[in-house]
Parts: sequence; structure tokens; C-alpha cells
Amino acid sequence: MRTFAVSALREPPFPARQHDATDRVARESIEWALGHGLIISGHRLHRLRRADAAGLAGRACPDGPVDPLRLLADLISWLFVMDDACDEDGLGDAPIRLAPTVAALLDVLDGQGTPTGGPATAAGPLGEALGDLCRRVRASGGPVFLLRFVGEVREYLLALLWEAANREHGRVPGLAEYVQMRRHTGGVHPSFTLTELAAGALTGASHRTEPALVTLDLLAADLVCWCNDVFSYGKENLAQPDGHNLVVVIAAGLADGDQSSALRAAADRFNEAMSAYLAAEAVLLATGDDGLRPALTARRNWIRATYDWSLRAARYA
Repeated sequence: MRTFAVSALREPPFPARQHDATDRVARESIEWALGHGLIISGHRLHRLRRADAAGLAGRACPDGPVDPLRLLADLISWLFVMDDACDEDGLGDAPIRLAPTVAALLDVLDGQGTPTGGPATAAGPLGEALGDLCRRVRASGGPVFLLRFVGEVREYLLALLWEAANREHGRVPGLAEYVQMRRHTGGVHPSFTLTELAAGALTGASHRTEPALVTLDLLAADLVCWCNDVFSYGKENLAQPDGHNLVVVIAAGLADGDQSSALRAAADRFNEAMSAYLAAEAVLLATGDDGLRPALTARRNWIRATYDWSLRAARYA
């Protein structure tokens, strides 16, 4: 699948870089996951190491202090553990199974700002680790930034219930529905947020509500998710077929359900979105508003990071 992805996807025309502290952060992030009980020795530890969360974080945030980079890597590790629990360990097979975990994690999010920082016991290690992430986000970015992060994680958790309902009924969503929900199930928005924090590129409300930046943000999220879908399709389709992949969704809408045609259509969709992203970015850069540049750089880095990480990560091998 990597051979097809490399030949069919337009390589993001942005510099490929990596933070000098990536190897150090990789070790520390694994220790963080072990310390919070997210994983133990054995299969899950091996799976998380293969996922290379720090490698993705180091490419998405190639500059700046180490502590914010580690916070981003820890978030990605948490997302990988949660996704693997849902996708590979059966937690996300049905809403009735996933709902108690989601409810307990929402309790953690709802409790942010209280003296105790939110209950984590009912959510177990996932809740403890999520609470730690929230405390560190607040310490680094302040309460307004924490509120943004909490809202984005909440959207991610609720979107997982949508996935579980689809799995329970063997349902493949329609294309428009999938595109919208994939932005949330991919955990892209909280990842963008912590990348801005790590890069010191926090966009204020006046910038975040600019229609042009909103459009660019959605395009960046789509590019990250669709790149992931094309690279991961081979593994996901062979090991455990699932309707939550752009290729599968497109194939379901074709008269003959041809997977090869769907793969090409998914790649075309990525390439068209890349062209739209570059055009939208050029308009924003032409305004000369220096306050936008750090946010644009953060999204550029994520698009490039996803492509480069996907080429090398054993997660989709």
C-alpha cells in the first residue's frame, strides 16, 4: 500500500524536518504511558512503540522547547492507545460496550477547573492519563486554551460512539457524513491545538473565527486524515475490514464496489484538497497578517509530518 500511496498521493510541498529531541521524547513518552498504566509489558507495549508517537510529534513540531513537544507526543500516545482499544481490542465494537468508558472520560473533562481536576478513578488509566494531559495543558496555555482542548477531546470521544454504532450494525457511512466525522475520530483538532501550543503559535478568537482560516483548518484536517486512510487501507482491509476508511466509503458508493477505483478516487480527493489548501493558504499569506503565520506553519508541518511518518511507521506495515 505504501508503493501505491507514494505513487498516487501528491507529496506535500513543505520542508521535511524533525525535532532534535525526538528520540529522547520517544523514551519519555513510553515511560509516561507505562507510568499511568495505559500499557504494560507485552503486546500493547510493543504496539505503542511501533506506532512511534514521538516520531509523528517531532515532525509536526520540529522546533521549540522539549516540554511542549513531549505533551504533544503524550497526547498522540493516548490517542493511539484509545484507538487501538476501540479498533483492535473490541472496546469500540458496540456503543453499549464503549459508552461507560466514554462517560467516565467525559467526567474527567467536565471536572477540569475544579480543585480536584476531575474524577479519574472510574475511567482507570485512560482517565488518569487524560487528567494529566489536561493539567499540563492548563499550566502551559492557561484556562482559555484548556477549554479549547477539552472541547476538542470531547468531540473526539463522542465521535467514537458514532463509529461503535456503525460497527454494531455493519454500516458504512455516506461520504459527506464520513468526511465530517473523520475530522473528529482522527483526533486532529486537539493535536493541532497542542502543536500551536508547542510552537508558541496560539491563535486568538479573532483569527480562529476568520472564514478563510476555518476553511484552511478543515482542509488541513482532511489532508491529515485522508493521507492516513490511504496509507493504512491495506492493513485495515486485510486484518479486520472496517467501514471507517475513505477508500471503503468511496467503494460503497460505486455501482461495482471496485476497490482499485476507490483507491484511485481517494488519492484524487487528497490531491484536489492539497491544491485547494495551497490556494487558500496563498490568500491568507497575501494579507500580510503576521499573526496568522505561526498557525499556518503548524498546519503545514502536520500535513508534511503525517506523510513522512506514514512512509516509515510500522503501525501500517
